[in-house]
Amino acid sequence: MKKYVVICTYILCVFVLSACSGTDENTEDDRVKIGIMLSDAGLGDQSFSDLGFAGLEKARDELGISFDYRELKDTKTYEQGLEELVEEGNDLIIGLGFAIQEAMETVAEKYPDTEFLIIDSQSDLPNINNITFKEEEGSFLIGVVAGMKTQSNVVGFVGGEDAPLIHKFEQGFINGVKAVNPEAQILSKYAGTFGDDKLGESIAKEMITAGADYIYPAAGFTGVGVLLESQRAGTYSFGVDSDQFYLAEKSVVSSMVKQVDVAIYDTVKELVETGTISEKNKVLGFKENGVVIAPIRVIKLSETEQKTLDQFTEEISNGSITILD
Repeated sequence: MKKYVVICTYILCVFVLSACSGTDENTEDDRVKIGIMLSDAGLGDQSFSDLGFAGLEKARDELGISFDYRELKDTKTYEQGLEELVEEGNDLIIGLGFAIQEAMETVAEKYPDTEFLIIDSQSDLPNINNITFKEEEGSFLIGVVAGMKTQSNVVGFVGGEDAPLIHKFEQGFINGVKAVNPEAQILSKYAGTFGDDKLGESIAKEMITAGADYIYPAAGFTGVGVLLESQRAGTYSFGVDSDQFYLAEKSVVSSMVKQVDVAIYDTVKELVETGTISEKNKVLGFKENGVVIAPIRVIKLSETEQKTLDQFTEEISNGSITILD
């Protein structure tokens, strides 16, 4: 009798485990799959790529999606990376950065039934969705802080690639400085790359030697070199894309944060919940919670300076100020 009970129990356990296994397999098959082609600097850039990856990690943990990624150092070309992600059967393929647009359009035309999303650029192809940000809004406020606090009356801007997108950062910063300090001198230089921290250090040294006491880089990993050199020199700097205070805690006053992680998470959430992306072209600024500035640290604003910053923030949020010419 005992032998009979043991055998029956064994059979029942096998049946239950098989059923559970089948359920897990179906759940796996039913999960939304996302592929992402990271920007040129790749993971560890302390900026754009890391933010995009973090948004998908959150979506995986909270929404139950699965995702895979490609880096340019491995695929050699954006097109190859995108092709690989398509072949995996992903439901949505994300490309980070304006530099990926040409490759994405080539692949998107080849696979018209695959859905794509590009961050920081706009495509007219029907199967490419677009998210761009009002970088000039946050950059303007960073410029306001630099213009109010500079002691030397010289501040600096370091760009990555010389491209229209980075010009938005530069112009916003310049206009912010000029709004509160018309006499300030603004040094600008483009590194030509987002991936060279040593070059960023070198450019920062030049600007600091020329008198700049606040420098704002919009240059990815190249900008990390700017922050570190500013800290070594005892001058001030600003982070970009993510809150980069922890990289140089004696130098980084604030950061112009593009909420790439939030934008990606929200888009994936909509896809999971509705099966579609409702808005082809999203443009996110302060009002849309796409752009914010990190807390002011290292320095202190006077009551008057804080009121000035708050006033400009309100004017940007309600659309009563024009930043770009």
